[in-house]
Amino acid sequence: MDTLSYKTISPNAESVEKEWVVIDATDEILGRLCSKVALILRGKHKPSYSPHVECGDNVIIINAEKVRLTGNKMTDRIYLRYTGYPGGQRQATPETLMKKSYNKHIKPGIHPLFMQVMKGMLPKNRLGRKLITNLYVYNGPEHPHAAQNPKEIDINKIK
Repeated sequence: MDTLSYKTISPNAESVEKEWVVIDATDEILGRLCSKVALILRGKHKPSYSPHVECGDNVIIINAEKVRLTGNKMTDRIYLRYTGYPGGQRQATPETLMKKSYNKHIKPGIHPLFMQVMKGMLPKNRLGRKLITNLYVYNGPEHPHAAQNPKEIDINKIK
C-alpha cells in the first residue's frame, strides 16, 4: 500500500477561492441572520474549511433597516463598551445603534448594530478581526459592489 498517496490537504490563503454574496435582510430576525452570516464569513459552508485560515466569502447585506428583533429587544437590550478611561463605560440599545447607522460620518458599509452582533459571533483573535472586514452592510437596496459580480443567496436555505 502506498502511504504517500494519502496526503491531507490543508488550504492556505493562496488556494482559497473567495466569492461575493448578497443577502437581503428584509423581515429577518437579527440574531438568526447574523449566525448564518458568521458561517459564511468563516467559510464553514465550504468543504475546504480550515479553522486557522480565512477561507470565507465576502458578504454584502442589503435592507439592513428592515431587520427585526423579537419582543422588546429593540429598546430593552443593552450593549456595553468601554472607552478605556475611568468612568468610560458606555451603553447603547439596538434602537440607538440603528439610528447611528444613518450618520453621515460613519463609513459606508459599516453598520454599528450588525458589527456589534457579528463581533460576538466570530473568533476573538487576529482572524476574527480580519473576518469582520469582509462584511458590508447597507440600509437600502443599493450597494457599490456591483463590479465584483456578487451572487444573491437566500439565507433561509443555509443550514
